Amino acid sequence: MEDVAAAKRRAGRSAAATVDDGAVVGLGTGSTAAAAIRALGDRVDAGLDVVGVPTSYQSRTVAAAAGIPLAEIGDRDRVDVAIDGADEVAGGDAIKGGGGAHTKEKIVATAADRVLLVVDERKVVDRLTAPVPLAVVPAARGTVATRVAAMGGEPTLRAAEHKDGPVVTDDGNLLIDAAFGPIEAPATLAASLSEVPGVVEHGLFVGVADELHVGTTDAVTVSQL
Repeated sequence: MEDVAAAKRRAGRSAAATVDDGAVVGLGTGSTAAAAIRALGDRVDAGLDVVGVPTSYQSRTVAAAAGIPLAEIGDRDRVDVAIDGADEVAGGDAIKGGGGAHTKEKIVATAADRVLLVVDERKVVDRLTAPVPLAVVPAARGTVATRVAAMGGEPTLRAAEHKDGPVVTDDGNLLIDAAFGPIEAPATLAASLSEVPGVVEHGLFVGVADELHVGTTDAVTVSQL
């Protein structure tokens, strides 16, 4: 586990090192994104002038503790660079939403000039196979599950771990994890999920990322996507 934590820190530091002075930076959610936020905070402490745009309560809390000045995405018409993690990455496509923040993560990522994904090497795969998180309007839980099943997926309402009932996102939505097995055509599936009434946003990020920083136990590999 310490090796994994070290790999995450390496990936996070690598991405944070690319941020220019004066940049508006999208701050992703998750443990590897948090490592990048802390590394960026170290640079702010050393004099770097940036503004962070958090994508969740978690990223806001980590960034505030790291001393990064913050703004909301609604107050910015553009983002220079977004740094975020992923649950799986295959080529230029990714699945996100393990932390339930993919709606705002996608808003920030698509507003950014550059998107840097930071992961440890376990997250890099040949083909996306993880369940796709769906942020769902609570009233549409049943109909969305039915549509997902009709598309060949297996829908599972995500249950909370430390309270009774389902997980509720920062935006008040429920999460359905839709398992499709190996995803042969991510762009096609992404388009189909976007058309399901009641799905606020899905966790397929197709062609969004520009750069991938992969941390290992002793190095970082950076790839252009």
